[in-house]
Amino acid sequence: MKLSLRGEYALRALLVLGLHYNEPVVPIGTISEQQNIPKRFLEQILNDLKSAGIVSSKRGISGGYQLARPPEQIPLSDVVRHLEGALAPISCVSEKFYEKCSCPDESRCAIRSVMKEIRDAVVKIAERITVADLCQRARKLNSEPMALFDFMI
Repeated sequence: MKLSLRGEYALRALLVLGLHYNEPVVPIGTISEQQNIPKRFLEQILNDLKSAGIVSSKRGISGGYQLARPPEQIPLSDVVRHLEGALAPISCVSEKFYEKCSCPDESRCAIRSVMKEIRDAVVKIAERITVADLCQRARKLNSEPMALFDFMI
């Protein structure tokens, strides 16, 4: 699985919405500025997430976006699958986006066997981690003192 820029921006936008979950809505400009995401591209991403029921929006001068359900109920796997498709590194090991591969015998293919293990590990983590976990990690990382760089000249 390789996360595209669209997928990365979506997760960054959801992080902002998760951190502001108790607020009515977050203006798109706030998300764009905080995460350095082009506003037009962000609009497309948020509309896509809205169609998936992950975010909701409010129109108007005091409009913006919010999570459609509690951050604890939004696993990263839902977001990535909606935007990127399969979590599997190759299509013949995908459970949701399976496609037959070109190897002579799938059941005895060593590469497929290894890729299935990789898929299982990625799925296990992506289904366990939620937007709430992402927010908790961001808060923790932002509360830690910045590490000093060790330069050698």
